[in-house]
Amino acid sequence: MTKLKLYFDTLSQPCRAVKLFLLINKIEYEPILVKLSKGEHLSQEFGEINPLHKIPVLQHNNFTLTESVAILRYLCREYNVADHWYSKDSVKQARVDEYLEWQHLNTRLYCAMYFRIKFIIPLMSGNPPKQSLLDIYFKGMEDTCDIIENIWLKGKNFLCGDEISIADLIGICELEQPRMAGYDPRKGRPLIEDWMTRVKNHLNPHYDIINIRLEKIISIYKGIPPMVSKI
Repeated sequence: MTKLKLYFDTLSQPCRAVKLFLLINKIEYEPILVKLSKGEHLSQEFGEINPLHKIPVLQHNNFTLTESVAILRYLCREYNVADHWYSKDSVKQARVDEYLEWQHLNTRLYCAMYFRIKFIIPLMSGNPPKQSLLDIYFKGMEDTCDIIENIWLKGKNFLCGDEISIADLIGICELEQPRMAGYDPRKGRPLIEDWMTRVKNHLNPHYDIINIRLEKIISIYKGIPPMVSKI
């Protein structure tokens, strides 16, 4: 089977999810770094690969696919990976799909936007975040994390059952992102803390390697963006 190409940047949470899946399942691929901080995704050259100017992008033979959820589902169908990632059983698969559809307007929306408003926009503009807007996304993020704690993880080891799935990859990568803006989703949520530890243990050593830049940003800036980008 022809080797895949993955256009990525590990500062992107969907990119981290796809990259982790490829690594843990020992799927050979060619990694192609697209530096978000340099605006490389906005170039005309990259626009010929993805007119939406977003990453990740997967290329397989003459097929180009965008959107991390679609990419993960495609990889599960194309490669001989363990069934727990995205089960062929209709009920189990539907449960994973349920989370993946839910997360678009929850973790994906609120965690990503909180990080963007609190960290990225001030980083790029040199201006403090608009507090009223930040408050909206902070509340949405808090509510979303509470739902994961009290509903999605209730009585389960993982988001969709007792085995890890692609839902957990998407979920944990989204929850890591606001840590760079000084918000820790584990605080006061023991089920989330235990689940994140469980997922990390399952994915290591790849998880720690993929998150080196994220952890470096957390350590250096402690949630406060620098006036000049150094990431």
